[in-house]
Amino acid sequence: MIEIRWHGRGGQGAKTAALLLADAAFETGLHVQGFPEYGPERMGAPITAYNRLSDGPIRIHSNIYNPDLVVVVDETLLKSVDVAAGLKDTGKLLVNTNSDPESVLRSFPGVKGDIWVIDAMDISIRTIGRNLPNTPLLSAVVRLTGIMGEEAFFKNMEKAFGEKFARKREVIEGNMRAVKEAWASVLQINEQARGKDV
Repeated sequence: MIEIRWHGRGGQGAKTAALLLADAAFETGLHVQGFPEYGPERMGAPITAYNRLSDGPIRIHSNIYNPDLVVVVDETLLKSVDVAAGLKDTGKLLVNTNSDPESVLRSFPGVKGDIWVIDAMDISIRTIGRNLPNTPLLSAVVRLTGIMGEEAFFKNMEKAFGEKFARKREVIEGNMRAVKEAWASVLQINEQARGKDV
């Protein structure tokens, strides 16, 4: 079973990305969970979302405390939230950032697993026309977890976007450019594994 925890702010699409990941994984035959944790917070307040992906039935129904992958949608949370709490020693950390790798690494001195970065904001602004980091991050998560191959994922997303934005061809095309660029752009930065690929 792969357990994923998303950290973002209200309105950034962390919940939507977790649900889209669950849908994509379900299409491959996996058992899935995708759910948010938030109360009456306003737009911009910290939220957490979760995914469980498994070959067999999932009988756990709780938040995720020891994730295999942590996704940081908004790097400003690094100042106020311990996003890496409970991350497995073999886990992966994915940060949406345009900061230099050294400063990102300094934010996670105790992380033993692989640290990955992607500038999902820049990708989404250039391809979609708005700051919607969840679409590029979803692509990066699928690549890092290996739940499906590149071409299968792109086909899955084209179908999903086609159903959601049936009358907005430019929106479908922008989102597809975002997922393709994100797949190729996610970068591993921690020194002990620098240069390794997924």
